[in-house]
Amino acid sequence: MAARTYGQYCGVVTALELVGERWALLIVRDLLVGPRRYSDLKAGLPRIPTNILATRLKELQAAGVVRRVPLAHGLVYDLTEYGRGLEDVVLALGRWGFRAMGEPGADDVVTPDSMTMAFRTAFRPAAAAGWVGTFVVHVGDVVLTLTVDDGDLTVTRGPTDGAALTFAAGPAIREVIAGRVSPDDAVRTGVVHVLDGDPAALTRFAEIFHLEAEPAPVVPV
Repeated sequence: MAARTYGQYCGVVTALELVGERWALLIVRDLLVGPRRYSDLKAGLPRIPTNILATRLKELQAAGVVRRVPLAHGLVYDLTEYGRGLEDVVLALGRWGFRAMGEPGADDVVTPDSMTMAFRTAFRPAAAAGWVGTFVVHVGDVVLTLTVDDGDLTVTRGPTDGAALTFAAGPAIREVIAGRVSPDDAVRTGVVHVLDGDPAALTRFAEIFHLEAEPAPVVPV
């Protein structure tokens, strides 16, 4: 458990004491994608100092959120069953944060794990019901295959053959996911570059992956 305490008897307070330290939830976010070696976590969080990463992992282990698992190639970090209970929390935070996302900073990076969780956050099972197919998405150097199977989503790294649509996009793909740019306009204006497949499938993508993005109103004080 982290050293910080708030001195209040409350579930929210307990949660913050367990995973509220800087970087802790991002470590959890990446481990929700799958077990990771220490080096994998460091690569996925390039700005975290190595001593802080080691400290956060120890704290998360002490809290029963993370465990070390021996594999043939060495040790990996994985979420415990208790830690996996944070998935809905992380996805809800992603949906809430998406509403206020602006343009990326010059030094902001996109990682495979962050994009995986972004698509899991935007996924709408009800909109995907009855549809089976795949999308291959290129965002910078990240390539992900989004496999939709009648309301279920699996995200894997790398491309696959036979996708309904393969496309490349930059950060402006959020405008399509937010519904502020139509699929046709996204293709026409270059927000999305169709690499293979049927461009009309982008409409299906926009239906299945959608998040509201208008920020909450600011009330003057």
